[in-house]
Amino acid sequence: MKKLIIIAGVVIAIIALAFVGLRIYTKQFSPQDTVSYSRDNVEINVSYSRPYKKGRDVFGGLVPYGETWRTGANEATVFTTTADLNLKGKVLPAGSYSLFTVPTENTWKVIFNEQTGQWGVNFSGEVNKSDEQDVLTVEAGTVDSPDVFEQFTISFEQMGEEIEMILMWDQTLVVVPMTVAE
Repeated sequence: MKKLIIIAGVVIAIIALAFVGLRIYTKQFSPQDTVSYSRDNVEINVSYSRPYKKGRDVFGGLVPYGETWRTGANEATVFTTTADLNLKGKVLPAGSYSLFTVPTENTWKVIFNEQTGQWGVNFSGEVNKSDEQDVLTVEAGTVDSPDVFEQFTISFEQMGEEIEMILMWDQTLVVVPMTVAE
């Protein structure tokens, strides 16, 4: 019985090490990054993994049109705000959310989901989110860029009272405008 417990322990340790090794291996291709916005009493942080284009057709290819995307790579992207935000007349309460998108050629659905901490896709390759936990969905238009953004990037810009979250990859930009809710 003691041998069986030792063998089971060794097998579990090997599986755990393999899983950790796989996560480290995949992260080297899409490094983790954090982008922040801070002004007055508002702080917004986005933690995400940044995949590279590597000569691939990104939108409509690697990231299919009309399907939910984890908006980055590896773990689901996490969007955290310390203040309630207004996005196109809808209020996103202060808190942490997983950020998902549904790209199409001209518009994207941007989805804030209350579940956080999950890997972006499950073992069958499907997006790892529960629709029932979607808190807010807004649409944002795409902008074609003459420049190619080799690595997926999220940034913030201040435009008057508006905070713009900008998603950039390949030759596509998506601007998600928001203001502090009053």
